Amino acid sequence: MEKENLSVVLHSQGDLRLEQRPIPEPGPNEVLLQMHSVGICGSDVHFWQNGRIGDYVVKKPMVLGHEASGRVVKVGSAVKNLKEGDRVAVEPGVPREIDEFFKSGKYNLSPTIFFCATPPDDGNLCRFYKHSANFCYKLPDNVTYEEGALIEPLSVAIHACRRAGVTLGSSVLICGAGPIGLVCLLVAKAMGASQVVITDLSADRLVMAKELGADFPLTVKREDGPEEMAKRVEGLLGAQPHITIECTGVESSVQTAIYVSTATRVILEPMEILYCEMLPFSLTKKTNYFNQDKELMLVEDGGNVDAQLKKLQLTKMYA
Repeated sequence: MEKENLSVVLHSQGDLRLEQRPIPEPGPNEVLLQMHSVGICGSDVHFWQNGRIGDYVVKKPMVLGHEASGRVVKVGSAVKNLKEGDRVAVEPGVPREIDEFFKSGKYNLSPTIFFCATPPDDGNLCRFYKHSANFCYKLPDNVTYEEGALIEPLSVAIHACRRAGVTLGSSVLICGAGPIGLVCLLVAKAMGASQVVITDLSADRLVMAKELGADFPLTVKREDGPEEMAKRVEGLLGAQPHITIECTGVESSVQTAIYVSTATRVILEPMEILYCEMLPFSLTKKTNYFNQDKELMLVEDGGNVDAQLKKLQLTKMYA
């Protein structure tokens, strides 16, 4: 086993460093992982560029990364479900206590949950990382490490589409063609959505969305107001979408989602709504997800979600 633990550490806004950290010792119910693949999430970039996301502020050095897979190299004394050599995907959210949310199966809502790379908790963009064995899931032989790291963002999309009720024949509007919007597109199509409109300012992102199965990539023009955008969406579908999934957190985009969904359901990323006219629609705030192992089974058995990957070597990131 290597003796160095090279880590990507954010010290403060804009101050990102590549440094060595001690290799951690797993507790009785933990495993030590040699990390193989870690995705770079928009939240990692946001913490780096802004030093905070909402109330979560980087006040001390923090290792980035939470979309991860790796190999078990050491197990705690009480671990029964994993052994050395197992390839696993990491669920980054681990409950710290048995509270009302844990008991109801919604531990993701616990205010005390540990979550990788969310201040003050360290992430796993490093060579070695310890994690609760109960929140590490064995990868099937047909799932690569890279695909294993993508199970975390895939879980976000599956949770959103399930909460929204996407089913056979659904028409769906997805606001934002970033990574989460694109994964929501893949999942919505896999769940049977018949027509998907996806919006974005970026032409390149919309080209990618078209390649991944979007029926109507729709360019957002900065001069377009929310009501005008809503009319354009309705014009493409011939009616309001059954479901809207808002993936940007931008106020104007949220307003578009609301205007186009007066009789339907809107799923939002966690954010603050500054102002909206009150209209009759169902609003669901999506806060994280739970039971990531179920999403792993979908990847293993379904084969309906295909993603395009770009690899970066940790040691070359700062070259």
